[in-house]
Amino acid sequence: MQIGSLTLKSNLFLSPLAGYTNLPFRLVVREVGGAGLCTTDLVNARSLLEKNPKAFKLIETSPADSPLAVQLFGSVPEEMRDAAIILENLGVQSIDINMGCPVKKVVKVGGGSAMMTELDKTSALVKKMVDAVKIPVTAKMRLGWDDENLTAPDLARALEDVGVTAIFVHGRTREQGFGGTVNLAGIRKVVEAVKNIPVIGNGDIITPQAAKKMFDETGCVGVSIGRGAFYDPWIFKRTLQFISSGELPPEPDFSERVRIMRRHLDLMIQVFGEELGCRMFRKVAPWYAKRFGPCHEFNKKVVQVATKAQFDEILENYIRWRRQFLDEHGELLPRFQQPPMVASFMRDEPASTQRAQIPVPKGPVEVW
Repeated sequence: MQIGSLTLKSNLFLSPLAGYTNLPFRLVVREVGGAGLCTTDLVNARSLLEKNPKAFKLIETSPADSPLAVQLFGSVPEEMRDAAIILENLGVQSIDINMGCPVKKVVKVGGGSAMMTELDKTSALVKKMVDAVKIPVTAKMRLGWDDENLTAPDLARALEDVGVTAIFVHGRTREQGFGGTVNLAGIRKVVEAVKNIPVIGNGDIITPQAAKKMFDETGCVGVSIGRGAFYDPWIFKRTLQFISSGELPPEPDFSERVRIMRRHLDLMIQVFGEELGCRMFRKVAPWYAKRFGPCHEFNKKVVQVATKAQFDEILENYIRWRRQFLDEHGELLPRFQQPPMVASFMRDEPASTQRAQIPVPKGPVEVW
């Protein structure tokens, strides 16, 4: 797939996920395989200009973490332009502008979803960035502020005119947050609005079947996966196999899930040090455990993990405890097995039924 001058091996993308898509997780996704481009957590343009250490930690990378896009947010044209120049000089291969984040602290300064309400102002800001760098500049947006203001098609067309090389669109409005179901027809309208640049769809992709449905019903040429990838780092590889062969590959078994979980922790420790890495991993390990079968013994201990040795002990104790739920072949007894993941919007049931397994910010959007 082509994004401006950047050639990608796959049309599947890792979306930015605040607090999660750090270097260790991106490396895990790349090692599992299937993702064409990974994007960092969103970074404040001003914090880069101020050389804030926390901002530079968010964009930390390595030779194995390529190709890489950095997602910027901000509303001051000169700051966004200068931050883009810094990123290009650091060797970043693409810059993504956040126009979709619904979180209050981003929106109140004119960034994120607020950029979808002023098309002329936003287009002028983006043009400054495009003119200042040679690397591709893309934009991530939602369908609009609310159902009465579905500005994404018009904004996508305006951004194409000023040189944006791709549009990523989450099929919800800012008002929706992560509630309700993704609007595939809304994404299709964005696809139809642009002339030549690729549109990448996003939202509720938690299975290969859901990705294929988005391709089929929207006409988008790529799919970007966020929370679904953190729940299932294998989703990119399995989706490529499903689309190319028509056959759904099996989900990874318990030993493979444990192997990748261990690898994730090792990378967290390498990047953040043992103390901080283990503390951050407390919110990561339960995601892997969601498909372990009975896992309460593991989760209640792992959320207190402080060292690598302690994690190894917790895991070994859990593996022994888990054996009581296995048959003579080492497989979970039928009553403890979980059904294969099926995206909620592919079935006649409330969207919250399946998506409840994928955490989202709590409370009304207005207070995020």
